[in-house]
Amino acid sequence: MTQGKTSTPAPVAPRRPHSFTTHGITIVDDYAWLKDAKWQEVLRDPSVLDPDIRKYLEAENDYTESLLGHTAALQKKLVAEMRGRIKEDDSSVPAPDGPWAYLRKFREGGQHEMFGRMPRNGGETEIVLDGDKLAADHDYFKFGGSRHSLDHKLEAWSADIKGSEYFTIRVRDWATRSDLDDLVEETDGTVVWSSDSRAFFYVKLDDNHRPMQVWLHRLGTKQADDVLVYEEHDAGWFTHIHESTSGRFCVISGGDHETSEQRLVDLADPAAPPRVVAAREEGVQYSVTDRGDELFILTNADDAIDFKVVTAPLASPERANWRDLIPHRAGIYILDIELYSGHLVRLERANALPAIIIRDLKTSEEHAIAFDEAAYSLDTMGGYEFDTTNLRFAYSSMTTPSEVYDYDMASRTRTFRKRQEIPSGHNPADYVTTRIMAASHDGALVPVSILHAKDLKRDGTAPLLLYGYGSYGMAMPASFSANRLSLVDRGFVYAIAHIRGGADKGWGWYLDGKREKKTNSFDDFSASARALIAEKYTCAKRIVGHGGSAGGMLMGAVANRAGELFAGIVAEVPFVDVLNTMLDDTLPLTPPEWPEWGNPIESEKDFRTILSYSPYDNIAARDYPAILAMGGLTDPRVTYWEPAKWIARLRATMRGGGPVLLRTNMGAGHGGASGRFNRLDEVAIAYAFALWAVGMAKKGEV
Repeated sequence: MTQGKTSTPAPVAPRRPHSFTTHGITIVDDYAWLKDAKWQEVLRDPSVLDPDIRKYLEAENDYTESLLGHTAALQKKLVAEMRGRIKEDDSSVPAPDGPWAYLRKFREGGQHEMFGRMPRNGGETEIVLDGDKLAADHDYFKFGGSRHSLDHKLEAWSADIKGSEYFTIRVRDWATRSDLDDLVEETDGTVVWSSDSRAFFYVKLDDNHRPMQVWLHRLGTKQADDVLVYEEHDAGWFTHIHESTSGRFCVISGGDHETSEQRLVDLADPAAPPRVVAAREEGVQYSVTDRGDELFILTNADDAIDFKVVTAPLASPERANWRDLIPHRAGIYILDIELYSGHLVRLERANALPAIIIRDLKTSEEHAIAFDEAAYSLDTMGGYEFDTTNLRFAYSSMTTPSEVYDYDMASRTRTFRKRQEIPSGHNPADYVTTRIMAASHDGALVPVSILHAKDLKRDGTAPLLLYGYGSYGMAMPASFSANRLSLVDRGFVYAIAHIRGGADKGWGWYLDGKREKKTNSFDDFSASARALIAEKYTCAKRIVGHGGSAGGMLMGAVANRAGELFAGIVAEVPFVDVLNTMLDDTLPLTPPEWPEWGNPIESEKDFRTILSYSPYDNIAARDYPAILAMGGLTDPRVTYWEPAKWIARLRATMRGGGPVLLRTNMGAGHGGASGRFNRLDEVAIAYAFALWAVGMAKKGEV
């Protein structure tokens, strides 16, 4: 797409060269000034942003509005369509716990969740937290977590009101519906209650927004009086907490992308020091569940690339006492395990398709829950109760809305509990979901999940949106999304490339797309596009690439390496300034990210590897597709200046093509706008841009 006429000129960011030399290599960064020196303060208070930077970001927003403003009616229609597919007065399936069953629900027209409960065997629902009322006085509001106390009298809850992911914890009384005086600030939002319901554990974020400390807060005291339970001293390790499956322990889990370590604190004795399960060993990951005096551990120890399950005695859980229960099987990746009093449940994935396997712990007999669509998504949903034979899980495919089932693991009977309702109507038979395998540059076969209308003519002319991520071992499920139908119903093919860097085909698939092998992710994505062209789903310059965060880095790299395939690129909160970010060890995520990308501070090899593909550093004087970059001012994960610098350099360097646009949400962070309907406005902008990029959103078209 060529740049059209607009009354607002494209902003020109001033060049203010900043140079530095690392490993004998000198880098000149003309746009480093877009990073506010007071960025930590900006996360807490966006009003302190440097005026020059604010002026530039607002000019970019005005320019984007001038080019996409003619799609306002289209965006409005897209929002109406997507909202029409949302059951506004929806609620979750109640989850039983003792005398109560807990649930979340929305009211008609409500933006935010309400948290409530009803008697276990049915009855009137009572609401303890009303997100809409809590959000009324804030421009941004997001719940961080909510957990009832074990005596069912209190509800600990947290919220972020800036988008910067600093969550404040409060405690609400179920009887009075009012908050206690307790106030715990600058946390990650997670709470684990003690057994007596008089105290809770939480994780505090440090000045660099890193979760490094676990604290114990006793009700009725001030945060200044809280007790430090555990502190991690390795800046590359993040610390989190959760309640163990039996409810007996607070699990303190720490790690980076390659190594982990867990500690247990007895919830009946919260003042006791944490006990290490197994000391950290570089490259060894593990997670722990408990059953009586026995631990069940999911781990990659002993070269179990796709993980295995071992057991260990609670009294002496160190590595020497681990015994294989589910041995390693190459290519069958164990994603997660859930433990119940009589059963072990594991979620596996092979060749990008998930499966639920149930093991009777008394007889050792196993069975699987079967599904038959070509591509689908599965998730176990956990629950509050340990001594139960009931497993709750969710199923969906790209054509089938989410369905929730209860499954009796003893009788092997399945009970349907809820189907995602599409108020405006949805007939799965009107759509087709399928898969193809794309051969990458080295012969690796990349699964590509595809959704299109049943009446699509495969003549190579359809517009296509190709989504990808490919980092951190995160798989992209072939799940249902009602929003995508707004593109598919307009003739788009929607495809997901399950590229290396994700664990779609096992942990080895992830390892083949990280560090020195990172470019496999980019080549896999381009190969997926070419395979879709070869199969006549689309053609070059009719494809729009879409990715967010690390998937936004993918978009930046693909724009540099194979931009000729794409009509447009949508990069949401894109991690595109990889080298500079990995060189700045004060940024929240940098030290924990070194195992994923490499440490360019200490390693010249890592420096050169990252420099070779970092999207910002590899912009060239060539034609680029139309690009929309979307950032958030208070984003602590991918800071606002990454997309800002990227667009500034692109516009100054590219030879032709484009245009390239930047839209910064000046009141939100990594997740975009808060509220389930406000978020649709941002989806509509991305979709309107995609339609515009392929010539389907001319002035006046809706």
